[in-house]
Amino acid sequence: MNKSASETNLELRAQLFKALGHPARLLILNLLQTKARHGEELAAILNLKPATISHHLLKLSKAGLLDQRKDQYYQTYSLKSAVLEQRLSDLIRLPQVELQLDTAVDAYRDKVLKTFFRQGSLVSIPAQRKKRQIILEQLTQEFEPQRRYSEREVNLILVEFHEDVATLRREMVGYGLLTRERGVYWRNSDSEDA
Repeated sequence: MNKSASETNLELRAQLFKALGHPARLLILNLLQTKARHGEELAAILNLKPATISHHLLKLSKAGLLDQRKDQYYQTYSLKSAVLEQRLSDLIRLPQVELQLDTAVDAYRDKVLKTFFRQGSLVSIPAQRKKRQIILEQLTQEFEPQRRYSEREVNLILVEFHEDVATLRREMVGYGLLTRERGVYWRNSDSEDA
């Protein structure tokens, strides 16, 4: 299903707010306001693991907040100040035409997501198989296609949504959304369009 420009724009705005909704990401943006930095430097300053910093940098980049360039052996990140110079009222304002969302969207899926997610967190893991699959498919979108993750990296991503990362991890593998081999996880290509 092709998304209209207004739907894509709305999702980009939501992604921006989600990226800003984590304390470590706000600290990273604050550090990048002063000068461009690489991931290792940010990890040292914030006393976080490089994998954690990479995860946060990816979220900020996807939200359009960062520029990146190769600098010798490192990827250096800098702030796209124009994005942050936008007024909040401009970011949340939608023309009335855009408010008429396509009614053919899967209403059941939307209802399940609204029921089980509150302020970006998973309130509980559904017992019903159909609902659980919808939730797990949504969580799968947090993983980059073709990227390999250690179990610790998977846990760091999932703990942002729910504390029972072991169940979520196991179920994502069980539903065929993630593959696990020798402690390494990756998103299945079948789940990319989920």
